[in-house]
Amino acid sequence: MQTTEDIKKIIEENLAVMLYFSAPTCNVCHALKPKLVDAISSNFKEFEIVSVDTSIDQEIAANFSVFAIPTVLVFLGGKEFLRKSRHMSVDEVIREIKRPYEIMIS
Repeated sequence: MQTTEDIKKIIEENLAVMLYFSAPTCNVCHALKPKLVDAISSNFKEFEIVSVDTSIDQEIAANFSVFAIPTVLVFLGGKEFLRKSRHMSVDEVIREIKRPYEIMIS
């Protein structure tokens, strides 16, 4: 089981991190996650992906001010860069990350 400190350490130690907040009862979460993980993995080699189950880790969700699921938080260079909740498309997330990510790793 991960803690808020574990996740903060991952964010500090990695160039690009995506936190994916979901819960077992969320059908949208389960439909979106594999597509999003696949798209992130194929477009961005340096990404670390962390899944947070809000039904278990309420404290982590609260710590990152996540109150709706699914929620995606993207951190670039240790700073929160993107926050998307509920209605999002995989293409939209990829599009918003692409340019700053490429600038960072070049």
